Amino acid sequence: MVAGHSRVAAASPHATAQQTEVDASPAGVVGTARDLRGFSPSTPEGRDADLSIPRQPGAVATGLSTFGRAARMGAEATRIGVTDLIRLRFQWRETLTQAWFIISVTAIPGILMAIPFGVIVSAQVGNLVYQLGANSLIGAAGGMGVIKQGAPVATGLLLGGAGAAAIAADLGARTIREEVDAMRVMGVDPVQRLVAPRIVAMVLVAPLLNILIIAIGIAAGYIAAVAALGVAPGSYWMSFGAFTSGVDVWVSLAKSVIFGFLVVVIACQRGLEARGGPRGVADGVNAAVVLSVVAILVVNTAITQVVNMFYPMRMG
Repeated sequence: MVAGHSRVAAASPHATAQQTEVDASPAGVVGTARDLRGFSPSTPEGRDADLSIPRQPGAVATGLSTFGRAARMGAEATRIGVTDLIRLRFQWRETLTQAWFIISVTAIPGILMAIPFGVIVSAQVGNLVYQLGANSLIGAAGGMGVIKQGAPVATGLLLGGAGAAAIAADLGARTIREEVDAMRVMGVDPVQRLVAPRIVAMVLVAPLLNILIIAIGIAAGYIAAVAALGVAPGSYWMSFGAFTSGVDVWVSLAKSVIFGFLVVVIACQRGLEARGGPRGVADGVNAAVVLSVVAILVVNTAITQVVNMFYPMRMG
């Protein structure tokens, strides 16, 4: 009997190893995974077992994460830019190069957009006020429409379309070619070398483009009102001056600066996070343009409501 028990005991390690081998097979793994599905935190077994499976973040979580990274990049680039300006080591050559490039890709489209916009505003408002017998208000309506809404929104859309696409494509190409990683290896901060100059360039160009669109839009609206609608030139400018104030112009310029800042931060963030080769660069460019347009429209709505609350429109 003792020998029999010894043989059974000696055979048990082999049996255990065989059982372990069976459990490690694909069928055993599938069966084990199928058994684990029954575990729930509400059961005693589920409370004792640590079987948490990582879940993919949803669309809301991904959007908040992207917004957080963009905000962090914008704050860091602003801090670095201010510090470099104080220490007189800012990248002015790169800034001027980027500013000229942005002007070259947005000036002509801005003029072409401002002319029909000013004409359309004068024509639509002119037909309405003509029926009401208030032709003298065409100048006020056209000027206010161009200054308060048309020019800053057009500036933001141009910067978001042409400027953001160019910046995202440039930084995305540098990223997939591993130039950005090489800069980090050499101890060069990409935010300081690439992002900060582009932010300053966009912030400088945005109000200039806004002023250009205001001038062209008002001139086009004036010509349309005088030539097509028969409005007296003096009446047009009198109503324009009666309803337009310096606050409206400054708010328009402030809007354009804010839109430019949003556009360049989004473009830089999408460009530096491009992955997956040329397809990733294209996806980054598309995302930069779409996010820029959405951000401009949302922020414009908020700013308009706040300005109308504290500075309502009045004559004189």
